[in-house]
Amino acid sequence: MPLYLFAAVFVFLLAGYPVAFTLAGTALLFTGIGELTGTFDPAFLEALPNRLYGIISNQLLIAVPLFVFMGVMLERSKIADELLTTMSRLFGNLRGGLGISVVLVGMLLAASTGIVGATVVTMGLLSLPTMLKSGYDPKISTGLICASGTLGQIIPPSIVLVLLGDVLSNAYQQAQLDMGIFAPETVSVADLFVGALIPGLMLVTLYIAYIIAVAFFYKDAMPTTNMKGIKHDTKLLHDVIKSLIPPLTLILAVLGSIIGGLATPTEAASIGAVGAMLLAKIKNRLTIDALQEVVRSTTRVSCMVFMILIGAALFSLVFRGFEGDELIQDLLGDLEGGKYHALFAVMLVMFLLGFVLDFIEITFVIVPIVGPVLLAMGIDPVWLGILIAINLQTSFLTPPFGFALFYLRGVAPAEIKTTQIYQGVMPFIIIQLVVMGMIAYWPLLATWLPSQIN
Repeated sequence: MPLYLFAAVFVFLLAGYPVAFTLAGTALLFTGIGELTGTFDPAFLEALPNRLYGIISNQLLIAVPLFVFMGVMLERSKIADELLTTMSRLFGNLRGGLGISVVLVGMLLAASTGIVGATVVTMGLLSLPTMLKSGYDPKISTGLICASGTLGQIIPPSIVLVLLGDVLSNAYQQAQLDMGIFAPETVSVADLFVGALIPGLMLVTLYIAYIIAVAFFYKDAMPTTNMKGIKHDTKLLHDVIKSLIPPLTLILAVLGSIIGGLATPTEAASIGAVGAMLLAKIKNRLTIDALQEVVRSTTRVSCMVFMILIGAALFSLVFRGFEGDELIQDLLGDLEGGKYHALFAVMLVMFLLGFVLDFIEITFVIVPIVGPVLLAMGIDPVWLGILIAINLQTSFLTPPFGFALFYLRGVAPAEIKTTQIYQGVMPFIIIQLVVMGMIAYWPLLATWLPSQIN
């Protein structure tokens, strides 16, 4: 029955029904089937009110709409536009300099917004026409934008890591209770933020190294941007500092307060939201109309997240009522090679699910089911969280279903072929897989920094 439940969910999703209502509706449908066949105890549903109250009263989840508000406000404030223009002037005389600018701006946007779709669309609208006009190869241009946009999955303060932190914390405590540890340790969002710093910087470094290599070996693919009239004088330096300081200050305020233990992620998110409004006010872009638009966008995204969370809570209860968690435990436990083969199997399934499900659904539906099993095998929760985040980031880039590809296709000029976008992301997918392999082989890349700070 739990396998039939999963299969039914995918059928309804592929039919185009909304995720939140598919999860809840399919769960209720199978509850009725289970009662008729005597395979489901309806007493499991008595826990649903407590689950929903737990969602509503969860202080950590309040950080989600606040981070979304911060990201949308920064997007409306044209911070990215100014950053890209200034960075292009700074690196424009270098071969591949515009590409390096796109990666650096994408990194800063990722750290500012944490929203993949917003970053990809913004970078696509701002940088793609400039790159094409400068003579950049369309494949490299589109691949670079998609890859830079998905950095929001791994570079803190990522919404993915906020949600993963909450789910993994619950899964870690459940795993320890199942092992008879009644004073369980916890894993926090701050641990995941710190753990993601080194992997995120590794990705940015390898992206830039790839750009430099292409610019060196294939000069026609990445020419200079013809800015010979621009001098690196004090005015340019002033413009660079003026563009960089506001977003960097905001990022450092948010991350520093969390990592330093001065604020919870929710409190830090409120700092970010207020800081984003202050930046918009400083740039004279905080109007009533703009604020209304930002609030509407934030409300839409937040409602989607919480509706999916409610549907996932009901789905998870019914899945456990059919003893699905025991089935998963048996399947993973029976794999030869122990926890590493089990981890590989879960990562492969999540990678494939990333083609049809958003990270929110995977976080709320899949992680609560497989997380306790993997963590009970002795896998470090921070290591697991970082691997999941990079894995989903990679699936978002992978043709033909990667979400980042759809986002860029929606804003790219008509002359850009979809096959060019697919070809352009392939080198970056290889880079992603290399980094994920390095983290899998050397867990300290994800766990060392959190252990030093704690």
